[in-house]
Amino acid sequence: MQIQNGRAALIAAVAMLSCTSICHAQQSIDVIAYFESARAEGRDGIARKTKAVDVRPSKPGEVIVTTIKGEGKETQSAPAKPGDMVVRNRCPETGNEEILVAAGNFAKRYEGPIGNAGVDGWVPYRPQGVPMRFIVVREIDGAFTFTAPWGEKMMARPGDVIVQDVGNAKDTYRIQKAAFGCTYEVERQPSK
Repeated sequence: MQIQNGRAALIAAVAMLSCTSICHAQQSIDVIAYFESARAEGRDGIARKTKAVDVRPSKPGEVIVTTIKGEGKETQSAPAKPGDMVVRNRCPETGNEEILVAAGNFAKRYEGPIGNAGVDGWVPYRPQGVPMRFIVVREIDGAFTFTAPWGEKMMARPGDVIVQDVGNAKDTYRIQKAAFGCTYEVERQPSK
């Protein structure tokens, strides 16, 4: 009987630990408040997207599903509007993920073309290196979800980076850890 009780206690403990990480992963937070708290602790830095990307015009109504190699779906865009562009990162580690960039943001964030279109129709562009605040999600924070500026839920995991436009706190979103390393240059490390 004691062995059965011990086994039951072990199963309950494993279930509780599993629930802790899974339930925490499902916790939805206010990412802007989370970011401000991290900034107050000195955990923010400044980085710029500097690595060349490939771009193509979107089709009106097109929905871009951003998929990260090894993780699956990261997010899904709202339907594209006229002038929106599809940007493909050059990051083999993450599967060269694609994102939809609104026309107004695209003109502020990318310049080009800087070369000719490839046979697949993608055209190289250069990020303008808009400064972005960033924080790294800590292990202690665990995984969580939040609503991205385009209305889609995003999952953030320890090691991922949350970026925020220095001129628009509402423009706050997740970048997967390897994607950040492939596409951004850090100008100022967090002080903590």
